[in-house]
Amino acid sequence: MKALGQEHFYNIGVSYKKADAETRGMFSVSKENQIALLKAASHKGVSGALVISTCNRTEIFGFANRPCLLIELLCDFSEGTTKEFSDFSHVYEGQQAISHMYRIGTGLDSQILGDYEIVGQLRQSFKLSQKFKTTNAYSERLVNSVLQASKKVKNQTKLSSGTTSVSYAAVQYIIKNVPNYNTKNILVYGLGKMGKHTCKNLAEYTSNKTVCLINRTEEKTIKFVKEHSSIRKAVIENLNEEIANTDVLIVSTGADKPTITKSNLSKDKELLILDLSMPENVSHDVLELDNISLVNVDELSKITDETLAVRLAEVPAAEKIIATHKLEFNDWLNHRRFTPAITALKNSLETIKNDEINFQKKKISNFDENQAEILTSRLIQKITTQFVKHLKSEDTSVPESIDVIQKVFQS
Repeated sequence: MKALGQEHFYNIGVSYKKADAETRGMFSVSKENQIALLKAASHKGVSGALVISTCNRTEIFGFANRPCLLIELLCDFSEGTTKEFSDFSHVYEGQQAISHMYRIGTGLDSQILGDYEIVGQLRQSFKLSQKFKTTNAYSERLVNSVLQASKKVKNQTKLSSGTTSVSYAAVQYIIKNVPNYNTKNILVYGLGKMGKHTCKNLAEYTSNKTVCLINRTEEKTIKFVKEHSSIRKAVIENLNEEIANTDVLIVSTGADKPTITKSNLSKDKELLILDLSMPENVSHDVLELDNISLVNVDELSKITDETLAVRLAEVPAAEKIIATHKLEFNDWLNHRRFTPAITALKNSLETIKNDEINFQKKKISNFDENQAEILTSRLIQKITTQFVKHLKSEDTSVPESIDVIQKVFQS
């Protein structure tokens, strides 16, 4: 494999664009399996590996001889199959893969335009790759460039104006669809990042004082409730009892398997369930009960408001920032790839020049060495400049061109 060769840089994945929540759940990779995948990557012939697994996407970036090596890694460490992958996936190579990472990191590829939660997830994924030594100079430079572009987009545009995360969408769904929502009992199950954001959004956008919180680790619940006095805590042992008394259940447990099934629910009370988890943490068997309404992340992500119109208008500005950073990255990449070959070319021409000047000095009386030096140095500069332009051209097969230069001038 040609190290750091753009032609071998791939991105493969499954996202909300082609796959529904259930399918994305099959390809979800747990934190434990992400670590195992990174450890296995080098044995598969994959270097520079980076894994992103969120509620909206699971993707792998990395270097390989063929993209199927990355696809096999994904299927090995998720519940998805290669057949299912081919039906719902995307595969990007080289500049396409680079552009895709910029769009992910700036919120342009988020299910809700401008959603910046993915930026933190990208940063965490990169730190995990660094920890297990699967990064290389190429991936480090690229991710850092993407994060710099992301920061500029956030600070210099309104692409992330307002709040339209899934947790925000859940609260907006309640406001629009639950009559007298401020007096309804609301139970939040799970205190991960999504659960915390949901509780904060409930406090900010509603006047409901009957929000209850349950988490498997009670210590986290106690600490959170101390900081948010309007929220009541309950213990996991009373989960079914609390569900029986609630009107809206928000599930954000972030587990690998369903944490809510039909057995947890009462048959006698109307209940709206919002499942914010990926893979889905509410079993579909709950729909066998007539009194249950279930809404998942795909349904919540359809919620739009004036914020999205503002964000859409900011897309050209964000793309302009991306273009600048992408150009800088490619300049660095080209310099890294071209320099050894151009240096070899220049050194070889310098040797030819010196030999020829020495030869002509002996042959020609009153030979003007200084004038010859100026003339030939300018010629060498023009020749190397032409080669650099050739190598930078989109139509150029860079590996073949470099190979020719090395064969002719390093022999």
